[in-house]
Amino acid sequence: MQERAKATRRSLLEAAAQLFAEQGYAATSVNDISARSGRTSGAVYFHYDGKEGIAVAVVEDRFATWSQLAARYADETVPPLERLVALSYDIAHALTRDPVTRAGARLWAERTVIKAPVPDPFALWTTAATRLLAQARLAGQVNEHIRPARTARTLVRAFFGLCTLTEVLEGTTVLDDRLTDWWHLTLPSLRPRSS
Repeated sequence: MQERAKATRRSLLEAAAQLFAEQGYAATSVNDISARSGRTSGAVYFHYDGKEGIAVAVVEDRFATWSQLAARYADETVPPLERLVALSYDIAHALTRDPVTRAGARLWAERTVIKAPVPDPFALWTTAATRLLAQARLAGQVNEHIRPARTARTLVRAFFGLCTLTEVLEGTTVLDDRLTDWWHLTLPSLRPRSS
């Protein structure tokens, strides 16, 4: 029975994520979620606290997979800035290809219409970026005047804006190119100045 309940919860979560990513929170109903998942509306209310509860669960689901993603960037034989750049590409790919990640970002952007507190989906990434920038600073790979926490916060927000606008204006197929352009502009401002 427990496995069946887990499968039902997952099915509902994935259906909700797809719908939230496609049409947004306001345009998605519990009936839409139940229809997409092949489950009843009662199942939504049994497993989640209504539409608000499943929306929060979608955002939180990304937190559950963050440690797996961040662990790939713990290899200290690779310079920290290279790990930061590589991590940004993985996150960009998730934002364009993974419905739960896409939905989490969209739900956060639409958080004012959700009658439940939506966790910040960028907090863990900001923490990871702060750690990588601090390591880069200690290794002399970034300007000594760079403040890792402030810089990470700015980079993450700028990155999300870049991803969002690129998708809206040009589509996701050019995101890697735009991210490469962004890093070509950004990295020189982070690196130590040559004498």
